[in-house]
Amino acid sequence: MKVVIPGGSGHVGAILRRHFSALGWEVVVLSRHGASTSDVKFVPWNGETFTGWEKEVDGAEVVINLAGRTVNCRYNDTNLDQMMQSRVRSVHAVGKAIQQCTNPPKVWLQASTATIYAHRFDAPNGEATGILGGDEPGAPRTWNASIEIAKAWEEATNEMETPNTRKVLLRSAMTMSPDAGSVFDVFSSLARRGLGGTLGDGKQFVSWIHEDDFARAIDFLIAHEDLDGPVNICSPNPLPQREFVRILRETWGVRFGFPAPAWLVEVGTWAMRTESELVLKSRRVVPTRLLEAGFEFRFPEWNSACRDLVEKYKR
Repeated sequence: MKVVIPGGSGHVGAILRRHFSALGWEVVVLSRHGASTSDVKFVPWNGETFTGWEKEVDGAEVVINLAGRTVNCRYNDTNLDQMMQSRVRSVHAVGKAIQQCTNPPKVWLQASTATIYAHRFDAPNGEATGILGGDEPGAPRTWNASIEIAKAWEEATNEMETPNTRKVLLRSAMTMSPDAGSVFDVFSSLARRGLGGTLGDGKQFVSWIHEDDFARAIDFLIAHEDLDGPVNICSPNPLPQREFVRILRETWGVRFGFPAPAWLVEVGTWAMRTESELVLKSRRVVPTRLLEAGFEFRFPEWNSACRDLVEKYKR
């Protein structure tokens, strides 16, 4: 079995590289950087044009496209344009590679994001009942811009005609792993220094998924040929940010977390060259389609997931 992972050199890619290598799959990562190992073959690509990497797609069972400029940046016009172009162009490149295959992949799993849903508190966003964002009154321009990028990402995928390859849009929440530089690593570092307190009013929902469940959900989607289109990849139990960080602190044995009102979050994210939308927007997302199809989570609750991640982190 062969899986090709464009953009698979990042943290989510690391989870999948480990997972598929452990299963004995042939793993090929398409990336601008990275060196091949005994378990993973790295092939250079520019995310846009054919340079030989497209041959790896022909005959692969699965393609998982994770490519796209990181969202951990300031949402200025230059970065937003790079975020948009890197996503749409990589989708076009992958889609065209699949179209020219003699033996095309059975399934194309395309990264998307839970950010596509509206900033809301009243009800969770499932795939069928959720509200897509972009029209919330008073939402900052940058919040709407990130949603437009997410919509364009999915639209580009849907426009690619791959009649022999099933397409799944992975509307993923924050994927939690103990890897250095991961979002869990960043949150844990802040919590351990006493900075893991309530952000804003703390009512905004945090959607997340444990790395093990993320990898298992990918396996599930590969195996279930009746699943296509948008699928939320997240725990069934999002929780308010106030509760999320309280559990994180307690698991690390930290008594206090310095709270930050919204204006201070803006200052802090500006200083860190990142964006407040990543922590202030309410992402209340649930995996309705996975649950209805029979997927069972190992870590449905943040309490148990956090304990497992901290134990792995310490090891």
